[in-house]
Formats: sequence, structure tokens, C-alpha cells
Amino acid sequence: MKVIEIARKHRLDPDDFEKWLKNSGIQVKFGFTGTTIDDSLNPDDLAEKFRRNLAEENERRAQALESREKEIEAAKQAARDEELAAARAANEKRQAIASMLITSGFNFDGYTIAKYSGYISGDSAISMDRPTHGWLGGVNKDVGGDLLAGLSQIRRKALEELKEAAYALGCNAVIGVDFDYLTLDPETATNSGGTLYLPFLFAVTANGNAVIIEKK
Repeated sequence: MKVIEIARKHRLDPDDFEKWLKNSGIQVKFGFTGTTIDDSLNPDDLAEKFRRNLAEENERRAQALESREKEIEAAKQAARDEELAAARAANEKRQAIASMLITSGFNFDGYTIAKYSGYISGDSAISMDRPTHGWLGGVNKDVGGDLLAGLSQIRRKALEELKEAAYALGCNAVIGVDFDYLTLDPETATNSGGTLYLPFLFAVTANGNAVIIEKK
């Protein structure tokens, strides 16, 4: 009996049916008129077995697809949870640093120092172009104002670095805070034997001791 006739009778895909027959170990014969099976085999039983196999295969594929979709959704949820946790941690850090107490002294009114965690520091620097002279001989920029603004900026950044260092140690306050300043007037020789004056460099280091304080 021809395979294609069985497939037509039971409305099966001929190619899939023939492939299933081969994979099932059922002997098929190839001829000029098409692929045939032994007449002793029951074509209705073969068609029913093929349908069951096809249904089972579709069920396995559906389960695999569902499992894969669950894995993808679980991975997405894990990424969302991780992002939320990172956002919460960053927010907690911002709040902790914003509320961190610092002093040039060595105690805070109403608090006791529960733990000393060691000496810490924070650094910042800024470069500033040298003032130039106009054609009438005057300086064409506010040197003093620029310097004060620059120093104020790097002091704030140095304090931010100091608080970051204290937070990294699990502390909530810094005592004994002071500043060290460094001014560099860099210059270098030119190819012609002259001197090239580079921009000024101003640096500041904020120093202190990281501590954990508790309200009395």
C-alpha cells in the first residue's frame, strides 16, 4: 500500500508520515510509483499511532516552550529585582552621606562615639589657566574670584570623597576634619630654550577620623 494514499485518506502530511514510518523502524519500500509499506500492516493503526506520536511531540514542544518562557521571565524578574536593589542601595547611600555629620572637633553634642574606624582622607584638584594681560597692560580676568570659586569647588568635592570613605567603612560621622592645600606652578622647557608656563594646579585633601556615633 502506498504511503501517500494512507496519508491522503487520513489527512496526514505525507512527508511527515513517511519520516515517522522510517524513524519507527517500519520497513518501507521505494519504487517508481512511490513509497509503499507491506500489505500485512494495518494502515489505520499506523495512522492512529502517527497521530498520537504527533500529539505527544507537540505537547513536548509546548512544554519546552513554556519552560523556556518561564526561564526568560524569571531572568527578567531577577534583573528587575537586581536593578531595584541597586537603586535602593544607591538611595540609602545618598541619604546616609547626606545625613553624615562632620566636625573639626572630636565629639558631637548629644552623641557618643561607639567606634573609631581609622584615619581617612578625600582629595580633589583643579587646574587654572594663568591670567593674561590685555593690550593696555591690565589682567583680563578676575584672578582672585576664580581662585576662590575653584578652591570652594574642590573643598566640596574633597569632603564628598571623605564622606564616601567613611561610608565605605560603615561609619556615620567624621571627626577632626581639616584641610591640606597644595599649589603647583608647573613649567617646562621649550625646544627653543625658553620656558613654557603651564596652568596652575590647586589640590586639597580633606582629612579626618571615621567614627560611628550614637545618640545619648
